[in-house]
Amino acid sequence: MASFQTLPGFREFYPEDLARRGHIFRLWRQNAGTFGFAEYDAPVLEPLELYKAKSGDEIEGQLFNFTDKGGRDVALRPEMTPTVCRLVGAKANALKRPIKWFSIGEFYRYERAQKGRLRAFFQFNADIFGEPGVEAEIELIALLVQCFRAFGLTEQDFYVRLSDRNLWFYFLESLGLDETRTRAVLTAVDKDDWAAYTQKFGAPEPVLRAEIDRFLKTRSLAELESAFAASSSEAIRTRIADWRKLVAGLEAMGLGAFVQVDLSVVRGLAYYTGFVFEAFDKKGELRALAGGGRYNDLVKKLGGPELPAVGFAIGDVTTGLLLEQRGLMPTLVSAPDVYCVIGGEAERRAAFGDIHALRAAGYRVDYPMKEVAFGKQFKAAAESGAKLALIYGGDELAKGVVKLRDLTDRTEHELPRTQVLTTVRDFFSGQ
Repeated sequence: MASFQTLPGFREFYPEDLARRGHIFRLWRQNAGTFGFAEYDAPVLEPLELYKAKSGDEIEGQLFNFTDKGGRDVALRPEMTPTVCRLVGAKANALKRPIKWFSIGEFYRYERAQKGRLRAFFQFNADIFGEPGVEAEIELIALLVQCFRAFGLTEQDFYVRLSDRNLWFYFLESLGLDETRTRAVLTAVDKDDWAAYTQKFGAPEPVLRAEIDRFLKTRSLAELESAFAASSSEAIRTRIADWRKLVAGLEAMGLGAFVQVDLSVVRGLAYYTGFVFEAFDKKGELRALAGGGRYNDLVKKLGGPELPAVGFAIGDVTTGLLLEQRGLMPTLVSAPDVYCVIGGEAERRAAFGDIHALRAAGYRVDYPMKEVAFGKQFKAAAESGAKLALIYGGDELAKGVVKLRDLTDRTEHELPRTQVLTTVRDFFSGQ
């Protein structure tokens, strides 16, 4: 008989695994709410053209795509940015600015499965539309940092590397490169591989390569200001002012220790237009934890109005690995609130009414589905993690009472069956 296994790069989530995933999602959702972001969702299947035309060659080679039964070329979504741009663009005139949205969804990329990177994964996505200034970057990077701090991670565990594609364009233009060569350089920097550039343009001149290598070593705002101190370009002076405002804003929020200037970050997707950033673990053992940046042109390219935008995504795979490595993934036990210990069939019928009433009131209640000796039931109650046991024996049934046992201190007392719900409610309200 055939034995079926999960496809490479995909995951199944047993209850304990799903509980850990739920823990991550819960804190992501909670923090997005405190920052005033509204949650949305969208289809996992999109027209293939949405990605082929808008996300660049790198994404196109990783698509799960096919022709559906209606003859449409479609793809499972590899990322959320083109989709959210389509959604916002369709209703932009009716949405109050700035538009602050987030989502948690599953994505699919056909690439080699390895540590921290799978073919099916979940991401937390947060985006701000309609704010052209660095105020949007400040807000999003603050949210990004808080999404990790909420788990107990500190500046000793992770940091955000901050860069700027605009400044790269200004810098390479000052070295005499046109847009085509500039984009080729950025691709080489992003992949740390100059083979494609060399094949198309020849090996970069030693002086050019030396200037680029020097620029790549910039690690502070002061170094950045020094690199352009002699420039007479108004565009560069304005951009440096943006840098000062961005860094000052993050420092004012108390986040300076989490952010480092690092111009080696350029982000591979073709639609980024300004500041870009990535989060990494301090030990350098994992892939990027998160990444994002500004993409002011994409909404318009997808048929919407001209609308500035900036966003980021955090992956659940690397986040989970980081929490496990740091010992910050809690033991998540789905324990009942109440365990019912039941005698015979008559006692079971009596208990069912209380069990259903407690569940309807929102309490988690468990009980043995078949007749089991009292001793085994008490053992099961203790092992379940429940705080209370309700005991339905023959004597209790005859007297019209239920015995309530506090499983923490082992005390117990009888109460009329009519008072089960109110007694349980009083017990947990005092916890």
